[in-house]
Amino acid sequence: MAAPIVLDFDRSVGALPGALVLDLADRQEAIRFGCSLRMMRALAAELEARVPREHGTVFLGSGDYHHVSWPLIERRAASAPFDVVVFDNHPDNMRFPFGVHCGSWVRQVALLPYVAHVHVLGIGSADVSRAHAWENYLTPLRRRKLTYWTIGVDTRWAARWGLAHAFRAFDTRAALIDRFVEEQRGAKHAIYLSIDKDVLDPAIARTNWDQGRLLDTDLFAAIDALHGRLVGSDVTGDVSAYRYASWWKRKLSALDEQPGIDPAQLAAWQAQQHALNVRLLAHLDAAAR
Repeated sequence: MAAPIVLDFDRSVGALPGALVLDLADRQEAIRFGCSLRMMRALAAELEARVPREHGTVFLGSGDYHHVSWPLIERRAASAPFDVVVFDNHPDNMRFPFGVHCGSWVRQVALLPYVAHVHVLGIGSADVSRAHAWENYLTPLRRRKLTYWTIGVDTRWAARWGLAHAFRAFDTRAALIDRFVEEQRGAKHAIYLSIDKDVLDPAIARTNWDQGRLLDTDLFAAIDALHGRLVGSDVTGDVSAYRYASWWKRKLSALDEQPGIDPAQLAAWQAQQHALNVRLLAHLDAAAR
């Protein structure tokens, strides 16, 4: 199997079998949480130079780096369109006027001409509730390039705004996963899969964002349903503690109500995360064959 890649911004990803580890600690402050488009382009150029064209799953570290999925997906440009499937407790399609950040990158991916559709599954946060509707980029939803799969969130406002087609609401995690797996039966289109482990119940893995309801077995079932159709994958949502040097990133993080990390718990949480990464990698490798 192609070697997995670790983009090592924050030292949160444990040793994975056969992984190529790229030390990016010097970019931690610049990229973490959010960055300018110029900085993202510079990172994309570095990844183009250092990441092999053929590789396995990419591990990004903390969910604060989920926007790095954007250049990874750009590298998968293909003649035939492919779908992007994102598991995340948040839509990652929120307005951000300062470039791109870990909660806004889905809009950029939905704009790519070779991306047929983006599905974000497992959203349980209030980011898609009526109170925060205006914060979402609505254009990709209106243009039928983006669909939200939610769990236990009141999204009735979407119908009143003419966006009912872009929302799939479920009461339980099991119902969502069952529907997804069912729809994948017999499907032939290619998929890029991006997993943020904040979609999981905290009992499965602790992250440094508010978390959803899915179980690890739900992710495994979804991955297995994509067997033979994966053109790429990445995993984020590992846990790390960091204090920003820049005051504006500290302010933005506080406005997003990002929870703090208990230093006494960090090592245990990272060990739990590492064990999950090993299991995820096994399923992703099998699905890519």
